[in-house]
Amino acid sequence: MDRIEFDTRPAMIADPASGLTDLNRRHFMVTSLAAGFAVAAVTPAVAQAIRTSDEGLVAGEVKIPVADGSIPAYRAHPAAGGPFPTVLVIQEIFGVHEHIKDVCRRLAKLGYYAIAPEMYARQGDVSKLESIKDILTQVVSKVPDEQVNSDLDAAVAYAKASGKADTKRLGVTGFCWGGRAVWLYAAHNPAVKAGVSWYGLLGAPPWNPKGTSAISVGKKVKVPVLGLYASKDGFIPNADVEAMKTQIGRSKSQIVVYQDVDHGFNADYRPTYNASAAYDGWQRMQAWFKANGVG
Repeated sequence: MDRIEFDTRPAMIADPASGLTDLNRRHFMVTSLAAGFAVAAVTPAVAQAIRTSDEGLVAGEVKIPVADGSIPAYRAHPAAGGPFPTVLVIQEIFGVHEHIKDVCRRLAKLGYYAIAPEMYARQGDVSKLESIKDILTQVVSKVPDEQVNSDLDAAVAYAKASGKADTKRLGVTGFCWGGRAVWLYAAHNPAVKAGVSWYGLLGAPPWNPKGTSAISVGKKVKVPVLGLYASKDGFIPNADVEAMKTQIGRSKSQIVVYQDVDHGFNADYRPTYNASAAYDGWQRMQAWFKANGVG
């Protein structure tokens, strides 16, 4: 495998009080969500992708106010009733593309207010990049964890202000890149009732070897997090999964490992999709949320 070089130089601080890097109104690279699937995510399997109707829902793009401007997000909730239990949906490495939007609609069909903020808005539009290598080097390596947590906080505030979200019943779920963010956000925000991490990176992030690993925050996470992992995951060593099991110990968090399954097993638009594991994980997520006060 070719060595990937990352630019990890610190960016300018625009708002010292926020502690966020590279925050300047002129630096917002993404002002609206891309349609369809990210170029790097498109495979022959995309034709099989699940498409959930928005009938009976309020669903679409919104703008979330943040300290330095606004970021786009996708939100979905039932058209009638409310306020609804709230679920933050954290994107894959490919940003908020069609699969993540569909996950929001699926949750809304279950009676949730689901919102997925675009976490790369300041650093770049990954929808047009053609390889994971380009996404990692040009965008992901420049996204600080503090920014991610702050933008997720802003998404919660936006949801609460809408009057349609009950943020006292707050859950968070994320996939791949977002699966790692679930562990970190659960450690950051004690108001979260429950989290579900789908094949989230556990070791030090390759784009920042000195960065925070999910394993390192395992003991600090008081929020019950359900980790859904795959035994044949080429990105997450089984040793890391075992190390995380040790870290969470006898806490309320749990890890489930699907045997003979690969990374991205819930991504129905990719060849790694595994319908059985995806269905089981979806059922476990619903049960986890309900058992822990989200729903």
